[in-house]
Amino acid sequence: MTQNSVKIAVTGGMGSGKSAVCGFLRAEGYPVFSCDEIYAELCANPQFLQKISANFGDVLTSDGALDKKKLANKVFGDKNLLKKLEEITHPAIMHQLFKRASLRGLNFCEVPLLFEKGFQKYFDAVIVVLRDKNERIAAAVKRDGSDEKSVVLRMQNQIDYDNYDFTKYYVINNAGNLDNLKEKTKEILCLINKSL
Repeated sequence: MTQNSVKIAVTGGMGSGKSAVCGFLRAEGYPVFSCDEIYAELCANPQFLQKISANFGDVLTSDGALDKKKLANKVFGDKNLLKKLEEITHPAIMHQLFKRASLRGLNFCEVPLLFEKGFQKYFDAVIVVLRDKNERIAAAVKRDGSDEKSVVLRMQNQIDYDNYDFTKYYVINNAGNLDNLKEKTKEILCLINKSL
C-alpha cells in the first residue's frame, strides 16, 4: 500500500452505475467521497442557500430549504444560468472534496461532471463507468422519479459517453447485473493496486 495520498475519480454519465461502483469500493474498506453528498451538505448551509436565492430567485421552499427540482428546471433550460450555478457550486464542492480525500492510500471520489469541467487533471487515476444510453435513461428516470424528457435534457450537458476516448483511463462496462458490476470493480481495484 502506498504511503502517499492517491486520489482516484469515479465518473460516468447519469444512470451509469457509478454510485453502485462506489458502494462496492466502500464495502471493500476504501474511503469514498461524493460530490453529490458534499452538495447536499452545502444545501443545508444557510449562507450557501442565501447565495443561491440571491442569484436564482424563487428556488426555496416555504421552510427555507432548496427546491432542487425548481432550481433544475430553471438552469437546465438556460446555459447562462447553468454556468452561473456551476461557478457558485463547483469551487465550493471541489475544495471540500480535496480536503477530505487526503488520507494515506487510495481515496475514491465520485465526480459526475469530471470531463465536462476538466477536473480529470487533478486526479492520479480515473475510473469511467459506461452503460448503454437507453439503460442509463431508464435508471435515472426510476432513481429520480423524473420524466424521460428532463433526464435527456440533463444528459445533453454531459459529454457523449458513447464516442469519447477513454483509452487513458480505467473503464468498467456496466452491461450485466450488480454481481457482474461488483466483479468488474474488483478487477479494476486489482489493476490499480498493481500499478502503485
